[in-house]
Amino acid sequence: MSAEAADREAVSGSRPCTPPQASWFEFLLDPSLLEQHLQGRHPGICLPNSTYIWTWIFLMKCGYSRNYILSDFLFLSFCLIDSLTIPVLNMLLNELLCASRVPPGVKHVDLDLSTLPPTTAMAVLIYNRWSVAIRTIVLSSFPEKQTKPGPHQLNMMSLVQQEKELTDNILSVLREQAADSITVLEGALNIKKDFYIHTLRTLDLLAADPSTANGETESSTAGLRISADHLHCQVHYDLGGIHFQQGCSDPSVYEKAREHFRMLDSSASLCCVDEQRLAGYWSACKTLTEASDPSESQLTPYGQISCFMRNHDYGALIEAFIRDNVTLSLPNSFRHSIQLELLHKLQQGDRSLEEVCHKLCVCNAVRDALEGGVLSVSFHQLLLKPSKNTISFLLEVCTRSLDKEHRSETSKRKMAIFIKTVCNRLEDVSLAFTVSSHKLFMELLHDEEKKILMEQMRKTSATVNLSAKQLPSFYDIPASASVNISQLEQQLILSLDPRHIRQILIELHGMAERPFWRVNSKWEVPVDYVNVILAIKDNLTRDLVYILMAKGLHCISIKDFAHARQLFTACLELVTEFSPKLRQVMLNELLLMEVRGHEAGAAEGNMERPPPDLVSRVRGYLEMRIHDLPLRQTVGEECVVFMLNWRENEYLTLQVPQSLVNSNPYIKLGQLIASTCKELPGPKESRRTAKELWEVVVQICSVSSQHKRSSDGRVSLLKQRESSLVNEVTAEHISIWPSSLANLQSVDVEAVVVTLKELVNYALSLNPNNQSWLCTQADIYFVTNQYSAAMHYYLQAGTVCSDYFTKPVPPDVYTDQVLKRMIKCCSLLNCHTQVAVLCQFLREVDYMTAFKALQEQNSHDSMDSFYDYIWDVTILEYLTYIHHKRGESDKRQVAIKAIGQTELNSSNPEEVLQLAAQKRKKKFLQALAKLYF
Repeated sequence: MSAEAADREAVSGSRPCTPPQASWFEFLLDPSLLEQHLQGRHPGICLPNSTYIWTWIFLMKCGYSRNYILSDFLFLSFCLIDSLTIPVLNMLLNELLCASRVPPGVKHVDLDLSTLPPTTAMAVLIYNRWSVAIRTIVLSSFPEKQTKPGPHQLNMMSLVQQEKELTDNILSVLREQAADSITVLEGALNIKKDFYIHTLRTLDLLAADPSTANGETESSTAGLRISADHLHCQVHYDLGGIHFQQGCSDPSVYEKAREHFRMLDSSASLCCVDEQRLAGYWSACKTLTEASDPSESQLTPYGQISCFMRNHDYGALIEAFIRDNVTLSLPNSFRHSIQLELLHKLQQGDRSLEEVCHKLCVCNAVRDALEGGVLSVSFHQLLLKPSKNTISFLLEVCTRSLDKEHRSETSKRKMAIFIKTVCNRLEDVSLAFTVSSHKLFMELLHDEEKKILMEQMRKTSATVNLSAKQLPSFYDIPASASVNISQLEQQLILSLDPRHIRQILIELHGMAERPFWRVNSKWEVPVDYVNVILAIKDNLTRDLVYILMAKGLHCISIKDFAHARQLFTACLELVTEFSPKLRQVMLNELLLMEVRGHEAGAAEGNMERPPPDLVSRVRGYLEMRIHDLPLRQTVGEECVVFMLNWRENEYLTLQVPQSLVNSNPYIKLGQLIASTCKELPGPKESRRTAKELWEVVVQICSVSSQHKRSSDGRVSLLKQRESSLVNEVTAEHISIWPSSLANLQSVDVEAVVVTLKELVNYALSLNPNNQSWLCTQADIYFVTNQYSAAMHYYLQAGTVCSDYFTKPVPPDVYTDQVLKRMIKCCSLLNCHTQVAVLCQFLREVDYMTAFKALQEQNSHDSMDSFYDYIWDVTILEYLTYIHHKRGESDKRQVAIKAIGQTELNSSNPEEVLQLAAQKRKKKFLQALAKLYF
């Protein structure tokens, strides 16, 4: 307020009087005011609040006399150190070095601090600790609090920009000196004597007469004494902070940070460090370091989880999650992040983690339910086809998460809602009844809730899939007249025991005469067999044969081969008594079951060859000719595929009877595939069967004349588009096929596209590291405009053949065609800097595309973060031009720094330039992999 306003307010008595506020120029006119303020001897002085005013005082006094610099230094640099800007602080610290007689022109790392005067050594340490050389680098790694400028600051925007540029330049220099500063501070830890720091008195002596004051300021008693222990504590804190920051790029450095923080753990309160931040550093270091002490890891739940993850002790990890459902000590977000980390490893091919991921998903779902949260999508997916073990584990987790000491009414109510949700989501009725028969269900749900839920389950039982597992609780129910028909029918749906099924049917036929094979609409047998089975005259036998076959086929579809074998064997024994035709049908189905069982084992990693007996039975089926026997087409198809999969090429090409080849189209196709595979290693001229195989496949994919639509132009255009998409997809051995089709209009191109997608997906499920198939998959995504997925597979193809880009990607993998497609993907994803970097990978650098990409201003990638990956100086020079033109000085400085790297100097030997390019290629591809994987 103005002076007049202050007088009026003082007279009116509306506000207590406050000491008069000293103007900033009074400190210039009367230097004693500063000392009085610092020593607290002038309570009547109310100082200005603005740091900028105090800095202005300092600078004005510099203009009158340099001697005032040292006198005011402590006030400005130590009282206001958190408020001064980096350029001002840097200037003040350099003045301190100069005044403290630090030898000019000598690097601090070359000084022996133990031989320097105490105040001189302390000045060196102050510079390397409190100046930006160490302290600012560490602090700048944390996000800065953004403040909205007020109206009075808008006219200073240009000055702020200049200050920012100066700050960036200083930080750039200091980051380069960081290693030297670390060495200086590490050396200080070896000095056991106390240090001394300048006071106002010693500084005034220096200002008045440097020559006479020199002896006193350099003596061991001059200035303020700083104990060695106190200083070491501060240095350990600083070194721990800088090593922790460096750990982001080199995880091994975390161990050094941990050791420094350990050294001051017990004395942090004595040396004025931020104890809260120190605790955070300490906890993070213990979690991140590999060789953590098991006893230490028990101190915090985070440490325990980290230790379990590092040691792959997943059993203990799951136990910890179950215990945490009671203690609720771990944040839900942290628990889900652990689940996602293991799920990522599972998706990368570690199949041993499948059960672990399922159990963690269950644990987290129970935790979500107890906190009233929304159940995750992964848990709902797990409930679609859970195993009996999964449901048993879920019930165990629910029970243990509601221990007697923590059973509040609210928790019990939430758990009851969760259990009802699980029951309603389960499509497998047997599993739903497993939940509903559990003691927790009986205890938590009210009688009315149980009644309603059981009624819902009973109504839906006829429309759900067949049960994959037995339900032991139903086996104890006696098949007697006291059990009504609906209960027996329910048992019939759930049971997988052939004897039990037969006993239930006997009871049912004794109570009512009707076709019980219709009890469940999901019971289905192949249409080829329906007439033969329904022709059985005895009603009980007909029901039994139909149900045993239907249940057995369902068990095969869910890979429950043990129960399928029991059901089919029982059915075979039954039909052998009265029907040779059905006996052969069951033998064929048993063969198909054995084939599928062996193929399922191979898909899970069991590559043991099939037993000779199974191969012999497959040959017998292919050669079998029985009149009037119903045959399923899929049995013949899968038998031929089985022979191909296990490379029984000799049989298919040489031993199979020619009459079978002529009469059985599956064997004909299998023979052509086997012959083509045998001829692949030979010269191109000898691949005669490849052309014949091509013609057969074209015939299979052709549309018959009666299915052709009248063309109005749109159909033909669609075919041309789809055929061009297929032509753009590359694949292994593509050179053996003809390059064109004589009658493209007759080919169902859509069927070809669908078949190709399914084939590649299946191939990658068996061998996810085949780089050729990965490139084909990427091409498919590329031509169907799924560019992010295409980049994922292009990068994965490079990963598998370069050990995650630690070696160069072979040029036959990243051809110019592949690279150009990657460039187009990045361009269409608006990642224009990635485009510019990839343009360097081509045999001839595509400057036009690179420059055009760099001109784009709507890039979705962080432009300057990729500059370190550019080795082509022409592109870097263009970047400096673009940023200069746009007034983007920060990014221009990044580009200039990249150009200035010595390894990119054009006068370097070619091998040096190549090494620099390879190093940047590797780091860039690894960075892209993190983005797209």
